[in-house]
Amino acid sequence: MKVLVTRPMTEAVTQALQSRFEATFRDNTPLSVDEARQALAEYDVIMPTLGDAFSAAAFEGGEPRCKLLANFGAGYNHIDVKAARDAGVAVTNTPGVVTDATADIAMTLLLMTARRASEGEHILRAGEWSGWNPTQLLGSHVTGKTVGIIGMGRIGKAIARRCHYGFGMDVVFFNRSKVSSLDLPARQMPELLDMLQAADFAVVSVPGGAGTHRLIGAQELEALGPRSHLINIARGDVVDEAALIHALETGVIAGAGLDVYEREPVVPEALRALWNVSLLPHLGTAAEEVRSAMGMRAMGNIVALDEGTPLPDAVN
Repeated sequence: MKVLVTRPMTEAVTQALQSRFEATFRDNTPLSVDEARQALAEYDVIMPTLGDAFSAAAFEGGEPRCKLLANFGAGYNHIDVKAARDAGVAVTNTPGVVTDATADIAMTLLLMTARRASEGEHILRAGEWSGWNPTQLLGSHVTGKTVGIIGMGRIGKAIARRCHYGFGMDVVFFNRSKVSSLDLPARQMPELLDMLQAADFAVVSVPGGAGTHRLIGAQELEALGPRSHLINIARGDVVDEAALIHALETGVIAGAGLDVYEREPVVPEALRALWNVSLLPHLGTAAEEVRSAMGMRAMGNIVALDEGTPLPDAVN
């Protein structure tokens, strides 16, 4: 089988793929729509990831050779799943293996923005620190506060556990469907705005896509309020970036922590200029063992296709 891997992989994943398939690896440049269409015509399987343009237009132009998009990552909003299905192309993802790493980065950002860590590091590195004093860089306590989780899936639950059991935080959450099985005390709230008003920290952990596009805008940030913080480890376009910048500049909210952005890798200069926001370059799963597990999970779906067995992580 001819397999196109759209990004470089860890050594373990690279060796595994090359030992079984005729595998071609691209550089770190995402596929354009035209490149995606050409790849669909030339390869049996493609392992795409965030940024690769498998929109509906990529599937136009006849029946593709490709039979599987084995997505590298849990999120697959860069793939038009319906268009793929209509073209006879299955789509899989890599759930589960990304949960803990992504929850960890959420906690990293929550602590960074609460305690003004980015601002403090900047002052220190710039040689502007004049020494300890009782009122320097006063931030927000985390222990005992209320965290609001937006999206109580695998990752949302993992974040909630860390917040409650690690920091004694009260947990409220908003989820579009009823969540009945939880292993920690948490209260589901039927309205997003009410949940945001109750939260000291709001963590966005919903899937990307049309249903969540700009779910958090000016009204939601107003509800969160001037003493609270927003954390986004989901997809950048879930948050209206212009509204967020305005909220940070004007004190509508106290701060934010972001690992994702609306137009990655573009991060607006106005956002980069603010010190009440902590910014990370999409590090959610950036641990070698996690990225290797993601690659091997994606490969498991390719092997299943090759052997004619059910795809373990089919999303369509």
